[in-house]
Amino acid sequence: MGMAGEVPVAEGKSVQQTVEMLTRKLELLGAEKQGTFCVDCETYHTAASTMGQTGKLMYVMHNSEYPLSCFALFENGPCLIADAYFDTLMVKLKGFFQNAKANKIESRGTRYQYCDFLVKVGTVTMGPSARGISVEVEYCPCVIANDCWNLLMEFMQSFMGNHAPGVPSVFGTKHDSIYSPADTMVQYMELFNKIRKQQQVPVAGIR
Repeated sequence: MGMAGEVPVAEGKSVQQTVEMLTRKLELLGAEKQGTFCVDCETYHTAASTMGQTGKLMYVMHNSEYPLSCFALFENGPCLIADAYFDTLMVKLKGFFQNAKANKIESRGTRYQYCDFLVKVGTVTMGPSARGISVEVEYCPCVIANDCWNLLMEFMQSFMGNHAPGVPSVFGTKHDSIYSPADTMVQYMELFNKIRKQQQVPVAGIR
């Protein structure tokens, strides 16, 4: 069970410098590097609709933790988990869904293992520029949110301080149900959309 959130850029620091500060704290705790990760998201919007219906957005996402899967999320809707060839299908559906190429966003970074925790600290980019920082923390032995939420928060505060995120909205309906990879992708979708909106106004410290 895990959660993903955004970490603000430290005052007077760049995105990369803030990432280095976070990873240094993890390494001081005793976390060990376990390779890299990538989560990407492409936005599609429904083609010009008829009968006055408003267009909808769909987010097609990939996560290196699940290399054989592709995730399709609708705004305020369900998450479809398909195989990796779903992107090919989207090309054939271009009459219904159009790719908003300028909106592609991704998070790349390093995976760390600390006891039963898996931590991923990533730089969020749109095009060539860094736009923010993502941190995903997973407590591997548990799949029920209520059973390990306090432990998860305590660990996150140990290296994120008061920037540890609050309860993700996806947990609102999953207190005692089994956590799934789709729940992680919903959190990344919300994180990416938040960062996109932040770029509509200048943000100090991000370059």
